[in-house]
Amino acid sequence: MTEKRFFDEMGGGKKPRAPYRHIAEWLETAPQETLTAKRREAEALYRRHGITFGAYGAVDGNETTIPFDLIPRVLTQKEWQFLERGLIQRVRALNAFLYDAYHTREICRAGKVPEAQVLLNDQFVGLAQGLDLPGRVHAHIAGIDLVREGEDEFYVLEDNARTPSGVSYMLENREVMMRLFPDLFQRHAVLPVGRYTEELLNTLRSVSFNDAREPCVVLLTPGQFNSAYFEHAFLADEMGIELVEGSDLFVDENRIYMRTPRGPQRVDVIYRRIDDAFLDPLSFSADSMLGVPGLVGAVRSAQVNVVNALGNGIADDKSTYVYVPEMIDFYLGEKPILKNVPTWCCDKPDDLKYVLDHLPELVVKETHGSGGKGMLVGPTASKAEIEEFRALLKSRPQHYIAQPTLALSTCPTLVDSGVAPRHVDLRPFVLTGRETVVMPGGLCRVALKEGSLVVNSSQGGGTKDTWVLGA
Repeated sequence: MTEKRFFDEMGGGKKPRAPYRHIAEWLETAPQETLTAKRREAEALYRRHGITFGAYGAVDGNETTIPFDLIPRVLTQKEWQFLERGLIQRVRALNAFLYDAYHTREICRAGKVPEAQVLLNDQFVGLAQGLDLPGRVHAHIAGIDLVREGEDEFYVLEDNARTPSGVSYMLENREVMMRLFPDLFQRHAVLPVGRYTEELLNTLRSVSFNDAREPCVVLLTPGQFNSAYFEHAFLADEMGIELVEGSDLFVDENRIYMRTPRGPQRVDVIYRRIDDAFLDPLSFSADSMLGVPGLVGAVRSAQVNVVNALGNGIADDKSTYVYVPEMIDFYLGEKPILKNVPTWCCDKPDDLKYVLDHLPELVVKETHGSGGKGMLVGPTASKAEIEEFRALLKSRPQHYIAQPTLALSTCPTLVDSGVAPRHVDLRPFVLTGRETVVMPGGLCRVALKEGSLVVNSSQGGGTKDTWVLGA
């Protein structure tokens, strides 16, 4: 069996690729002890600012900082312009699909997407049918996970259209890099990301049902015990809006109000970081203490808009992912700019047979899994893990998809032994309201363990600053 070769984004030979030329010069002259000291300084900054992450399932329940790597990932302007066009195209198609799925389902009638993929999906929300949202936008904030296999080979790994997280790390990583290495920024024309929260607030305000007054926007959080609570508090603070919990809001005559020391205040847009199931105990989980009783009625009465919209889970279901190229063709009449990863849906008998026969070679994922959980990486799995997944696939094939093991690109990364290549992915964030905005860069996640292809922070991954170079 030949060893897989991975695309080294800096360039594995003596001559680095052009966008990394100054980075390579910096790494050649920077002593290891200096980089190690800077890494400790970065960790101290994150702790001082309260930038922590509570991984679900942690034995002691303590929060920790996500490891931050000092060596940035660099993309050229040409590379970014290609990705940006593909991201905008993809999110336009996903929004068209979500509107169609909750209205006439024309794409199903045309035989492009099975109707069962929509109606029998665990994430389908019947109460969202017929909703006419401003601009027909359902996925206002989308995080599209990208991976790279070669110089010009980018793939979409998955779409996140419910409550995508991680943007606070994109912003804080840039802040920390500018503080620790101002001289590096003088050598590079790096496009800024700092206006993200301004653009986010503009997006939220633009999708209010009420045009008669300046919309009141709030961020709804499950509370401080949520693993992403730091991000919720950070974004609310940066936007200058109220961070609220379900008990801070109430419904009166299908309107949403926020309790304040000055009395009730009408709310027009809720940026929610709570899953559908917990949003409204009158419509979903009756025992939920996190949501707002009557919220769904207010949305259906066009008195408040919830961002992202109800029922978006049908679009970022990993088994829906395979139909996105069809959506782009059907709704936009265009060819996909960004490629999908070849995918086998295990609810199809022929696909299941292939997956069972090739388990040691494939990556198997739960259709609604996240954070790297419920996942098998065949080439690095033990025989026992493979047999465990074989049993799961046979008993619940509809809950899994499989993909080939991609040769994820690598970037130079500071590890204990020095600078070494590690695998990376990228989550750019696409904002859609009256306009569509993509921040130049995104959240770059890095697998810190040698040989690992799993970049999720809950599985031991870290983050990097992503630099998109200007002209």
